[in-house]
Amino acid sequence: MQITLTRALGAVAVAAAVTVAGIDAAGSAGGSDARAKLTLVAPAAAGGGWDLVAREAQQALRSDGIVNNAQVVNVPGAGGTIGLSQLETLTGQPTTVMVTGTVMLGGIAINDSPITLQDTVPIARLAEDFEVFVVPRDSPYENLEDFLAAWRANPGGLPIGGGSLGGIDHIVSGQLAQQAGIDPAAINYIAFSGGGEVLTSLLSDTVGVAVSGYNDFRDQIESGNVRALAVAAPEPVPGIDTPTFIEQGYDVDLVNWRGVVAPPGVSDTDRQTLIDIVTEMTATDQWATAVERNRWKESVLTGDEFGDFLEVEQQRISDILRELGLI
Repeated sequence: MQITLTRALGAVAVAAAVTVAGIDAAGSAGGSDARAKLTLVAPAAAGGGWDLVAREAQQALRSDGIVNNAQVVNVPGAGGTIGLSQLETLTGQPTTVMVTGTVMLGGIAINDSPITLQDTVPIARLAEDFEVFVVPRDSPYENLEDFLAAWRANPGGLPIGGGSLGGIDHIVSGQLAQQAGIDPAAINYIAFSGGGEVLTSLLSDTVGVAVSGYNDFRDQIESGNVRALAVAAPEPVPGIDTPTFIEQGYDVDLVNWRGVVAPPGVSDTDRQTLIDIVTEMTATDQWATAVERNRWKESVLTGDEFGDFLEVEQQRISDILRELGLI
């Protein structure tokens, strides 16, 4: 498989270490009350799905006074596993949480990460987000079948832009290839560190087709600058006027859930405080508006139930990657 990374992981790791060291220092200076100050780590570059979830959560927490001071910090790289490795160093720190999701499970598997989500304290699953394939408005691919015909003819010659290696963008691309009779290992998947970079690569003709969460492309779809070919969802998504892969005859419906975890070693009392904070947040009008605006599907699951889900989901995503020959 031909793969391109957009930045050196070593440089990202150094930047992440510096960033999270700053978070740790700020948390220590501010005490251990998550309702007074809470840092939300988005383990990806600004402009992508994790960043969007973190900033929507920040607004909901602020608007209803659930947390006095909520801030967002971006720690990009390696499918979120750099952010995960830094979170793991904040043992017992109850004023920092990290946004996570399906992408990170793939990143853990494909990067053979020594740290997994089992090393964190699960707080809550929040909502489900949906993947979409898009092309520029002047693309020769008017619909999904046009694209697939060209892809079948030259799998390695048609660059597909998406998020990190092993993440949901990569997996969905591999699943579609498999469904279309293409060897997933033969596709030319180009990995970027966030949805903003994916969109830029599409609009600058670096890639001919891009895949990411719907919200990474929403404004450009609505303005007509890009054309959506298909959405990955088990059934049509209210508010997204694009047919699903399933409706077009391809069994591709992997959903990108979003959730929140805390560092290891957080006490049971602090964990419950964080669960209460997130539960209160999801009950706000601000969050309900965000769910509707972003075409998410709410799927709240907290505490140990979320932890059980993470264990099963990690195995499922790892199995999919093996089946596709990506690990």
